[in-house]
Amino acid sequence: MLEHGGRLRSAAQRYGIPLGEWVDLSTGINPQAYPVPALGPEVWQRLPEDDDGLEAAAAAYYGSPELLPVAGSQAAIQALPACFPPGRVITLAPTYAEHPHAWRGHELQALPAERIDAALHDADTLLLVQPNNPDGQRFSPRQLLAWREDLASRGGRLIVDEAFIDAEPADSLVPLAGSPGLVVLRSVGKFFGLAGARVGFVFAEAALRMQLAERLGPWAVSGPARAVTAAALADRAWQHSARERLAADSRRLAALLDVYGLAGGAGTALFQWRPSPNATAIHARLAEQGILTRLFEMPSGLRFGLPGNETEWLRLDAALSRL
Repeated sequence: MLEHGGRLRSAAQRYGIPLGEWVDLSTGINPQAYPVPALGPEVWQRLPEDDDGLEAAAAAYYGSPELLPVAGSQAAIQALPACFPPGRVITLAPTYAEHPHAWRGHELQALPAERIDAALHDADTLLLVQPNNPDGQRFSPRQLLAWREDLASRGGRLIVDEAFIDAEPADSLVPLAGSPGLVVLRSVGKFFGLAGARVGFVFAEAALRMQLAERLGPWAVSGPARAVTAAALADRAWQHSARERLAADSRRLAALLDVYGLAGGAGTALFQWRPSPNATAIHARLAEQGILTRLFEMPSGLRFGLPGNETEWLRLDAALSRL
């Protein structure tokens, strides 16, 4: 199994700090999650139904009806490779590790951004996270669509994981869903802070969605998760407020890290990435003070999520000052 952020119980045991005394910055999940509404008992008692309003709410929020709800984008990440014949797959290095892990049965090549163009001529699949996790790297929509056109002309495909794009939805490719050779993954786990609901969406041509649905089986998303997600996707006032707050908090985090010498890198509205040859030592020093970050060894760096309240901001400031 690959390692992910959010393993707070493991950190609490390792460092001898009680679970409730941690500031968890390891996940890139909105720390001020969508306020989950009360659910009626029938949501728990009945099997999930696909005419409950979730698909309509998702189509309105994302900008396309060409969608399939899945149990988090992770379910699609694992199922997609089996939907295509073995071929040559290009992905970014570094990127979210579950993507290359899922495509191990194909000829996989992980490249820096500047080498993608030259390598694309004989590729079948280009797999990107936009913005990239963990380093926040981005591609212009024009560049992505040019790559899609090239791949689609040869029967190939561009797969874009937009897990962190909700704070800047104008950059999404979802409105073009249904175009040949375009697959877009979305998730409610990050922006809405509903990672535990395990809900995501695949936007793609109908034939691929049908193939995925067959592989994933019936009731891929639970009834309670469908109800909560439909409410979150329809709440425009909360979304607007969250985008403003996340943008301000991301700027604040970037400035704070810069003050203490953790400069360079990039970020999104939900996290900041800081490369450092001393990442392992910094991660440990912060963990000893009950601050959990996400450590990466290749390349060496740290990803910092957003503190959730002023107390957490002050604790992070104090911990950084002791480095």
